[in-house]
Amino acid sequence: MRVAVVGATGMVGEVMLQVLSERNFPLTELIPVASEKSVGKEITFKGKNYKVVGMQTAVDMKADIALFSAGGDTSLEWAPKFAAAGTTVIDNSSAWRMDPTKKLIVPEINAETLTSADKIIANPNCSTIQMVMVLAPLHKKYKIKRVIVSTYQSITGTGVKAVQQLENEYAGIKGEMAYKYPIHRNAIPQCDSFEENGYTKEEMKLVRETQKILADNTIAVSATAVRVPIVGGHSEAVNVEFLNDFDVNEIRNILHHTLGVVVQDNNDTYTYPMPMYAQGKDDVFVGRIRRDESQSNTLNMWIVADNLRKGAATNTVQIAEYLVSHALV
Repeated sequence: MRVAVVGATGMVGEVMLQVLSERNFPLTELIPVASEKSVGKEITFKGKNYKVVGMQTAVDMKADIALFSAGGDTSLEWAPKFAAAGTTVIDNSSAWRMDPTKKLIVPEINAETLTSADKIIANPNCSTIQMVMVLAPLHKKYKIKRVIVSTYQSITGTGVKAVQQLENEYAGIKGEMAYKYPIHRNAIPQCDSFEENGYTKEEMKLVRETQKILADNTIAVSATAVRVPIVGGHSEAVNVEFLNDFDVNEIRNILHHTLGVVVQDNNDTYTYPMPMYAQGKDDVFVGRIRRDESQSNTLNMWIVADNLRKGAATNTVQIAEYLVSHALV
C-alpha cells in the first residue's frame, strides 16, 4: 500500500502524517509531496526520513492512494493526473465537493456509497463535517426541516499565517496579516470570500455540503461563520427544526450511541464541549442539548471538534481506511 501525502509540509499535511502514524495505517511506502520550493526537504515518519518529491514525480510513482491537502487549484490541476495513473485521490480542498460526479464522504455517514470506480473522492469542509456527524442520526429519526448555525472558527482553519498573526498580536509585534483586521481580542464575521448573495463561501459550504452528504436537498440551512482568536478547534451553535417531535433524553441517547460523537451535557457539573479540550482529539463533541422553547419540534445544540483532525486529516485517513478494508484500492 503506497500512500502519497500531497501538501505534506503544510499544516493539514503534517496532521495527516501524524494521524496515519497514530492509527497505524497499513502503508508500505510513504511518498511525501509538496511544491517545488519544498522538493528535497526531509520529513520524518515513524522514525524514518523521507525526501519530499514534486507533483509529476509523485504521479509517476503510481501510489495506491493520494491524500491531497494542497489547495483547490492544485487539486483541480493534479488530482485528475494522479487518477489517470491509477491512484485513488482523497481531496481535502473544496475543488471537487460539489461536482455531481464526485462523492462527498464522511465515513460514519455515507462511506458505503464508495466503489472502486471512485478515483477522486472529496473530503467535506471542516465546519460541515462536525455538524453533519451530529445531524445525520437525528435526521434519520426525526427528519430535519431547517438548520440555523453560527460558527466560532479557529484561526488554524486559515493556516500558518493566521496563527503567526495572532502570536504577533499577542506579543505586540507588527507582521504579515492573514486577515484584514486584528484577530487578537476580536471576532471577525467573515470566513472566506463573499458570494453574490451576501454569504461567505464558508457559509454556503455549510448549506450545500450538508444537503449533499445527507442526500436531502429539502433541508434548509442558514449559516453565519465567524473567525475567533482560538487554536483548538471550531465551535458551532446549531438550531435544528424537525418535522417530527422528539424527546430530549432520547436525542441524548441517540447521540451517545453514535460512533465518533461524544455527548458532554451536564449542567450540574458545568460539562459542555470546548475547543481547548477538543484539540488533538478525533471525536465530535456535543452538549448544551435543549429544546427551543420559542418554536415547536426545534432543538438547540453546541458542537465542537478539532478542525485539523476530524475536520480534515482524520476524516481523510478514515476514508482511506475504508477503501483498504473493503478492497476498493
